[in-house]
Amino acid sequence: MKHVNINTFKEVIGSEASNPTVAFINVCTPAEYKEKHIAGVRNIPLDTLEQHVDELNQKSTVYIHCRSGNRGKQAIEKLEKLGVTAELVNVEGGLLAWQEAGFATRSLTNRLPIMRQVFIGAGSIVLLGTVMTYLFGATYLLIPLFVSLGLLVSGLTGWCGMAILLSKMPWNK
Repeated sequence: MKHVNINTFKEVIGSEASNPTVAFINVCTPAEYKEKHIAGVRNIPLDTLEQHVDELNQKSTVYIHCRSGNRGKQAIEKLEKLGVTAELVNVEGGLLAWQEAGFATRSLTNRLPIMRQVFIGAGSIVLLGTVMTYLFGATYLLIPLFVSLGLLVSGLTGWCGMAILLSKMPWNK
């Protein structure tokens, strides 16, 4: 798997933006893309990649990024299994590294970012579970336990079920 850093990616976008044989894709959810993205990078969510195999096979190089780099790697593995013949390049650090470097991003919405929605939702559920435990018994400790396990999995893998669920909500469309 080939990797490039953010500085190299910025140079490539600048020099290859009009090259029809090069594609720049963001594999985040549509809601994440609307929230913040790099100009000139198209959104093809990770779970829809198989619908774009023929299109990507017409490219010589496909640069792939996500929020942090984890889904970019997953996308490359998935596209390789699907038989994509273009050179697949993962952008290390993704959008977080792009922002950290001080490069500009675009937004298509003014709603709360998905991760803030996750924090609000997780905090509310933990608080509710704690209150229910106090009022009705220890069985309700399972609620905050479930949320904490979800947050742990999200932190370790970069995959957040609550973020995916929230991205499908009507206010995030």
